[in-house]
This record gives sequence, C-alpha cells and structure tokens, in this order.
Amino acid sequence: MRISVIIPTLNGAGYMEKLIGALKGQSIKPDEIIVVDSASGDGTAELAEKLGARVIGIERSEFDHGGTRDMALRESCGDIVLFMTQDALPVDETYIERLIAPFDDARIAAVGGRQKPYPDARPFERAIREHNYPTDERTWGAQDIAALGVRTFLISDCCAAYRREAYLAVGGFDHPILTNEDMLIAERLLHAGWRLAYQGSAAVYHSHRMTLAQDFRRNLIVGVTMKRYEDRFEHVSETGTGASLAKAVLKRLIKEKEYAECFFFCMSCAARLAGNRVGRWLEGRNAKK
Repeated sequence: MRISVIIPTLNGAGYMEKLIGALKGQSIKPDEIIVVDSASGDGTAELAEKLGARVIGIERSEFDHGGTRDMALRESCGDIVLFMTQDALPVDETYIERLIAPFDDARIAAVGGRQKPYPDARPFERAIREHNYPTDERTWGAQDIAALGVRTFLISDCCAAYRREAYLAVGGFDHPILTNEDMLIAERLLHAGWRLAYQGSAAVYHSHRMTLAQDFRRNLIVGVTMKRYEDRFEHVSETGTGASLAKAVLKRLIKEKEYAECFFFCMSCAARLAGNRVGRWLEGRNAKK
C-alpha cells in the first residue's frame, strides 16, 4: 500500500524543516511528500525541494481549497492520500501508522486525526481543541446523520487521510469552493455508502491565535458554504454543536480560574456566530436573485 502526503503552502518556509523531518521520521514512512506551493516569496518551494519533497508550483490566483487538493491527489501515487496544512506537526512518529489503521476495514473511505493545541496556545484555544478532538476512536455512516448532526461531516484536511479508490469513485473534492472541501467530500462519501473514521490516537499539533476580525471573516465563509450546500448536509444546524462547545469551554475555564479568558472566549464566540449568520444571510439573499 503506497502512501502520499500532500501539503498546500504559502510562505511556509518556517514550518518546512520540522514538518518534513517529522514525516520522514514516521514509523511508516510515506512514499512521497508533495508540497503544492502558491508562489511563496520566502523560499518555501526551494526549501521543501531541498528537504526531499516533490514540489508543484501554482500561482496564488490559481489556489482553490478543493481544486488545488484535487489536482495534487490526482498527481500523487498513493493508495492512501494524507492531507496536512503547513502549520500542523505530527505529535510523534506513529502519526501515519495510527491514522491509516482504520483502512484495514474496506468500508472506511476517510479518516480524521486529533488536533492538539501547541504549548503556547491561549487557554480557551486549548479548551476548544481538547473538546472538539478527544482521544477516542470511532466510525460512522450515513445512518448516523440524525444523531450526530453537523459533526457527521467533520473531517478536517489539517490532518486527514483518504482511500484513493473511494475518493475517485465519488468524483473528488468540489471546486471551486470557498472552504470546507473536507466536509463536502465527507458528505459525498457517506451518501455513497462509505464509512468515515476518527482516530484520537493519531495527533498533530495545530492551533491558532486569531483576531476577532479573523474569527468573523472565517465563519462568514463557513456560513456561506453551509447555506449554499444545506440540501447536501440534510439541513443540519451548527447551533447545537456550537452551544455545547461554548458551555464546555466556559465550564473548564471557570474551573481553572481563567476568568479573563472567559471574556475573550465569549467575544470570540460572538464574532464567530455573527460571521456565520451574516454568511448564511448573504448566501440566502444571493440565491433569491
């Protein structure tokens, strides 16, 4: 079984040495590492090539979350294809081994891994990651949509693996697409009869320090996408999942006496919710034109 790893990059030179080094040091080594670089100005492509990755260069204007990844997968050789982001880093040398383990079940089409916060992540970001990405392992199918809601489709291309046969059978990622190409391919796979898996034992470090404006803009795009494809997502709502997350994070922050973080977390939640609602409203208005 051949394994490919695909990493889209933009000015990611600062991440390349650790990331590619960690991938080469895995207990199960990938057959190829493909870096798709969007005309970086910091030498990302040159460094990645020097470190042994295969580099595919594109113009920044050509980048598309679905189309770029689809192109790279079709250029790859892997029977199993892993996607990562440039700012994610395997926690240990067993990441690939653990992530691909569920593919022993021929019904599994895609597997998502656990995202752990970097050590310098702020307290509420740590709490979010640990709530959203537990240590358990599970599989599910289309029959679980009613019970799981929006979480049914939550496979993240920050750390995910796809069975090539299944990916090609459903036509690949949607494109062009603003975001959430991973959720949409999850929907396609589930409705085609495949199953998905989550491996809490396969972990990467990945966390952000976003401004309120960034929270708003990011969730506006998510809102547009969720509204645009609501029929495919069977009209599941993010509200219940978001409320559950907020309650759990606030409970933990209060227990840890991180009272200032409670305030900042509430501000972040407000920005995210506002972005989502504005995005949904804009898409709904455009659809009526």
